[in-house]
Amino acid sequence: MFIHYEYYYTDVYTMTSKCHDLGLRVSYVGQVLFARAFSSIGKFVMDAIHIENLNKTVARGRKLLDGIDLRVAPGEMVAIIGASGSGKSTLLRHIAGFVTGDAGSNVRVYRQSVQIDGRIARNVRSIRRDVGFVFQQFNLVGRLSLETNVLLGCLARLPLWRRLLGLFPERERALAVTAMTEVGMATHAAQRADDLSGGQQQRAAIARVLVQQARLLLADEPIASLDPRSAVRVLELMRQLNTAHDMTVLVSLHQIDMARQFCPRIVALSQGRIVYDGPGSGLSDDDLTALYEGRAISVAKAAA
Repeated sequence: MFIHYEYYYTDVYTMTSKCHDLGLRVSYVGQVLFARAFSSIGKFVMDAIHIENLNKTVARGRKLLDGIDLRVAPGEMVAIIGASGSGKSTLLRHIAGFVTGDAGSNVRVYRQSVQIDGRIARNVRSIRRDVGFVFQQFNLVGRLSLETNVLLGCLARLPLWRRLLGLFPERERALAVTAMTEVGMATHAAQRADDLSGGQQQRAAIARVLVQQARLLLADEPIASLDPRSAVRVLELMRQLNTAHDMTVLVSLHQIDMARQFCPRIVALSQGRIVYDGPGSGLSDDDLTALYEGRAISVAKAAA
């Protein structure tokens, strides 16, 4: 069980009630102490992703991201939607620490700063060990076998000499077999990656994330180039990572029906701003039409 970001309380009496809701039977003094401790550190402990004032400005003052504030709790599966150019991919790349925001931008992943005041943290490489990234174009090495591509997920755990020689320990090979089996690709282990179909390559990329043992999965339009059947299979696997492996998932999608089907929470972007954050049921067809036409949406539940 995780406590969603909506459950952060600073009021002692509200937190006392929450103690009872969670089945905790402690003294009033204990409840007060718990409430105070929770209100002061809970917002840092409970966030898988915590973004504050994230801005990205490019040439001629154009804003790719504009004042993004976002918190995602561990174990959530969240879809990011929006028209092309709305900032979905840019947001994911900032969370992964691939690029920096403007001064004043802050991004944390599981309490560790990815960027502080618009500067990449020095230890970002170690933080990325917990962050798996699935790209639209799969990012597999075509001339290598499926098994070797999946094993690349463990490179961060290996000493330099093993990386250079491509010598993977038996425990990592066993982990790769388990991962390939889980995504239904074990029978293709020896096949070159560039001989696989698009759906198979994306499943291989998910297996690589499993071998990486990531806690957070970022997926940038992972089904954009797949046929409908393969798209459903890939999102089913991501939901399996979310439920069976307790992996937090943040996935950008253009397919609204898929976002509603697989993600309990949807974050909508328009012109680099969050204009909606809530359940898919809260967005009407008119709202979605307005979103993709660049007009203001009518819902009152736009993210605070």
